[in-house]
Amino acid sequence: MTREAPAPPEVIVVAYGSPEMLAAALAPLKGRFPLTVVDNSSDARVAAVVREAGGAYWDPGANLGFGSGVNYGLARRQAPGADVLLLNPDAVVEPAMISVLHAALHAGPRIAAVGPLQVDERGRPAQVAWPYPRPAHFLGDAVKLGRFVRNDGPPYVIGSILLLNAEAVGQVGSFDETFFLYAEEADWQLRAEKLGWRNVVVEDVTAVHVGAGTSSDSFAREVFLQAGLERFLRKHYGWWGWQLARWSVAIGGIPRVVFLRGDRRRAAKERAWLFARGPVSVERRIRLAEGEVSSAAPQ
Repeated sequence: MTREAPAPPEVIVVAYGSPEMLAAALAPLKGRFPLTVVDNSSDARVAAVVREAGGAYWDPGANLGFGSGVNYGLARRQAPGADVLLLNPDAVVEPAMISVLHAALHAGPRIAAVGPLQVDERGRPAQVAWPYPRPAHFLGDAVKLGRFVRNDGPPYVIGSILLLNAEAVGQVGSFDETFFLYAEEADWQLRAEKLGWRNVVVEDVTAVHVGAGTSSDSFAREVFLQAGLERFLRKHYGWWGWQLARWSVAIGGIPRVVFLRGDRRRAAKERAWLFARGPVSVERRIRLAEGEVSSAAPQ
């Protein structure tokens, strides 16, 4: 008896402005897959792009961040029983690539998520599989012994192009909405692994991902990235685990600030300052300044 092929996945995009990039991401998928776009920017131009692509457009009325935006889309799926492809608006993946990813997702038991290899717009490869953050990594880097810190266990797959198994979503649950931007996919995949699922990079597929294509503020991106890291470490290693990582970076960065020059010194100084202040705290100040959270909003 042959097993019935799974239905085509639904594509969920969490958008924030950049309608031209979104149009390029949706163009090859038009009419091929259910398309659901959650617009964190409440941008009429984004709505027009989605309508032209024949997708479902949702405006939550606020910038929810990535994880909450994904959850908003998951709760409004057009095909609730289908697998879900999370696609960044600055990434392009062809239908044939999705078919290969989909086959890989169901090629073995208990595969929760798969993602392709990625290159940027110039063809330069990007790292798509990363070890889960651990406090020991930061301590090792601070004392120049990072190469001796073992990365036990499988890595997680970055979330810019990530195909999720619907059964895994049902068992693992939605993304943790305490994460605003970055590390929420690592948290979800770690939770999946703890329930016996696997996460796989499909090396037969290479997709184009611009990376940070919807943002021009490199400092804010770094703050959001490290704030996600702080939330991950606090959640999975507790307060002490975060403090070990935090002060390893802040104190370990002092020699770099003293001896480096130019852009490298400035980057080291900013990183040490950010960890000393606490990335989540700095992120909150940025979001308050942009009117994205109220002063009383929980974090």
